[in-house]
Amino acid sequence: MAHRINEDICIGCGTCEAICPVSCISEVDGGKRRIDEDQCIDCGACAGACPVECIAPAE
Repeated sequence: MAHRINEDICIGCGTCEAICPVSCISEVDGGKRRIDEDQCIDCGACAGACPVECIAPAE
């Protein structure tokens, strides 16, 4: 199962994008980040690094 970013909470810091081992996180409108769920390997590195805890497993 992939992870998903809650864009309402995301502050656009880019920490998740920098730590992702498969580079599946990219910047979208307003500097927020989005995870390509087809590329995500569900390692959880992004969720652990997020300072505002806006990343969780996708349902």
